[in-house]
Parts: sequence; C-alpha cells; structure tokens
Amino acid sequence: MTLIDSHVNLHAEAFDDDRAQVIARARAAGVGTMLTICDRIDNFPCVLAVAEGDANIWASVGAHPHHAKDHLGLTTEQLVAHAAHPKVIGIGETGLDRHYNYSPPADQEIVFRRHIGAARATGLPLIVHTREADGVTAELLEEEHRAGPFPLLMHCYTSGPELARRALDLGAYFSLSGILTFKAADDVRVVAATLPLERIILETDCPYLAPPPHRGRRNEPAFLADVHRYFCSWRGIDEAETAETMRKNFFRLFAKARP
Repeated sequence: MTLIDSHVNLHAEAFDDDRAQVIARARAAGVGTMLTICDRIDNFPCVLAVAEGDANIWASVGAHPHHAKDHLGLTTEQLVAHAAHPKVIGIGETGLDRHYNYSPPADQEIVFRRHIGAARATGLPLIVHTREADGVTAELLEEEHRAGPFPLLMHCYTSGPELARRALDLGAYFSLSGILTFKAADDVRVVAATLPLERIILETDCPYLAPPPHRGRRNEPAFLADVHRYFCSWRGIDEAETAETMRKNFFRLFAKARP
C-alpha cells in the first residue's frame, strides 16, 4: 500500500535540521509520493531544490493569500514560466483568506486571478486555499471558469457544503487533512461525507495540523498514514483499495507527474 501526501511544506524552516530524515520516515510509513508547496515566489528555489533531490517529490509554484500584498507585481506570465520546469505540477497555493486578512482582500483577489490565468494557460491544477470566504471564492471560480476551464484542487477543505457543491460542478478535487481527525471537526466531517471518493486525495499540510496521536507536535508526511487510517475507518472502506483509488485520483489530477 503506497500513500501520496498531496500537500507538504518541506522547505519550511521547521525541517531544516532533519529534512532527509523526515523524508526517510515518510517512506518507511508508506508515503511514496509527495507534493511540496510554494508559499512565496522568493521561496520557490528552495521548494524546487527539495523536489529536485528526490524522484518522487514534486513541486508547485505560487503565493499564499497571506502574502498577496508582497506579490502584486507577480504576473501570470511569470508563473507560467516557472511552471515549465519538469518538476512543477501545480499552481499555488493561492486563494482567499478572510480569517486573518494578512493581505488586503483586494490584493488577494488580484493575485488569485493571476494564478488562475496560469492554471488555465498551463493546464496544471490550481491549488486553492480558502478560509471564511466561501461565497466570494465560489463566485470568483465560477466567473473565471466561464472564461476558460482549469483543473482545480480545494486544498485542506474545511469550508461549507455550498462551496463544495459549486466546486464539484466545476470538476474540483478535494484534499482532506488531519483536521478531519480532530474531535471538534464535526462540521468538516459532515461535508467530507458528501464528497465522492473519486474526487478525494489526502494531505498533511506539514509541519502544521498534526493528527492524533501526534497533536501538539510538528507534523510530518509520515503521519499521513494516521490520516489515511482514520479516513478509511470513518468511511468504512478498505485501506489498501482506498490508497489505490487515491493514487489514481492524484495522478489523474496532477497529470504532469509520473508515478
């Protein structure tokens, strides 16, 4: 049984002292493939270096909505140029975050649209972060989709059923994280129960969101095994069969990657 962690932040400072060991522990836990995520364009070389060091680690390119104010000069063309690298298989993460508003909402929308343009131009999946912005996220994605379709992943999905329904209508996939395992996450489980299995992949979002029994610790890709085990038990489905289904889902969505 081979697992895929669709969202790791392996370039993060939290892994500077033992990155190689973290990757080795992931492999020992059955995590064969990882997608390491770009949060800022100035971090892209570090993200790419992690991916280039391992045949089964891939990379994205993009800027998190928290950092949108620092990326108003980022163009769709620049994202497309970075995405030409053979290791880059996704655009983002990008999106809208109305919880912290570290960047002004208008700046987030400008930068989000430029990422959408890059996803449309390259055919690579758009990796979307959305928090407390369900309505505006749905409207923006639908508007942009009418201008031309693009692959779509709703990352670490914790939003409501209406956004899920509208995103599914656009062909979206959804990644579920360790949040699914949290005791207080009943609302997340209610929505996740409605998602078709053929549109679901899993992630850790490490070093954040460690699942039980690792709560309070730095999260690692190896802990995806705990998320997978919980997901299968909760849905009442076979672990090995589900791992294979999610493997197919991942490579169907991230078609530029190769097993």
